[in-house]
Amino acid sequence: MNVLKRITIDPEVCHGKACIAGTRIPVSVILDNLAEGMNREEILKSYPSLTPADIDAALAYAALIAKERHIVL
Repeated sequence: MNVLKRITIDPEVCHGKACIAGTRIPVSVILDNLAEGMNREEILKSYPSLTPADIDAALAYAALIAKERHIVL
């Protein structure tokens, strides 16, 4: 999945949590906001450095994790 190139894991950034590339925004923050009912537009307004593709990447990453696959980024 090309969209996963938007996800980075760096031990020096956010304690090694999966983040959106070029930001310090953890994937979990995007997923938490979606789970709480925020829509894409609200998330993008709250985090102006994000793009719609970043939200897609967070969802794709979560889907892969849910399948219990080992992911190498």
